[in-house]
Amino acid sequence: MASALVPVAEPADYVPANPDTVLSEGTRERLERSVPANTKRAYGRQWSQFTDWCDETGRSPLPATPQTLAEYVSHLADLDRAPSTIEQATAAIRTAHRVAGHRGQPETDGALAVLKVHRRDRAEAGKRKRKAPPVTLTPLRAMIDATDPEALAGKRNRALLVLGFALMARRSELAALRVGDVRFTDDGLTVLIRSSKTDQDAIGAKVNIPVGVHPATDPIRVVRAWLDALAQRQVTTGPLLRRINRWGHLQEGGMSGAAVNEAVQRLAAAAGLDGAEDFTAHGLRAGGPTEAAKAGHPTSFIAEHGRWSKSSPQVLEYIRPVEKWRDNPMRGIGL
Repeated sequence: MASALVPVAEPADYVPANPDTVLSEGTRERLERSVPANTKRAYGRQWSQFTDWCDETGRSPLPATPQTLAEYVSHLADLDRAPSTIEQATAAIRTAHRVAGHRGQPETDGALAVLKVHRRDRAEAGKRKRKAPPVTLTPLRAMIDATDPEALAGKRNRALLVLGFALMARRSELAALRVGDVRFTDDGLTVLIRSSKTDQDAIGAKVNIPVGVHPATDPIRVVRAWLDALAQRQVTTGPLLRRINRWGHLQEGGMSGAAVNEAVQRLAAAAGLDGAEDFTAHGLRAGGPTEAAKAGHPTSFIAEHGRWSKSSPQVLEYIRPVEKWRDNPMRGIGL
């Protein structure tokens, strides 16, 4: 699937009938990199599963008929796949068709109707969309307390937690941070987010983080302690959040998004949080806006700080639970 996103290169001695259809190697490489790696992996996995199913059932994967897509969605429903997983599978199949020149195929009306019934069946069975709990200030401080402030890994994990929360960062954004992206100012800290999910053109965004009030979670103290630890080891450039082995030794290269997620999960378990197994790095991104809403900050400022698209309803999912308590119509009526 990943390779299908870019036309296959022709043999070196191939002479095209139409030179206007030729792509250079450099152009192919840029087209390949234009698709986020995570998307290519996820879509590639979904496409592979779909083609395997088509082989087993004697159906054609490309071009697939609307009936084939509806049957496949029904198959995934039989396996009780989450609706979000089925949506991703459908998107991968349609992307493969578009890249192969079959635009608008296959039609999705039948598949969407099957998915709608699957959602209703899951709701009636008491199954709801699983959400990672937000890492609000209380669990954040518990996770910070579970780190060793004198150990190298402890300094890094504190920086990871506090930056994830204060930046309202995606784990991919944390993994992409470089040492040079951090600048201290009189007012606090400015962090450059070079690119993000809503900034695929890599225009970049500078996020300001003010000085904190608690030493253990003050972004300036925490990040400075980590940068000082790196500088002591002659690391002044490159990835900000570095790999550390089991013996506490700094390694070459930065943490991946998956490693960031695993670190948060380990810290949640170490802190003894209720439902620790459900905490993920996404909880840091959710915790920031939740606490900001509690403090009464405008939704537009929260959305801009967290680099949400102006049309994205996602930030409201974090803010509405706060508003439902703060602006509850039963509050103050004399019950």
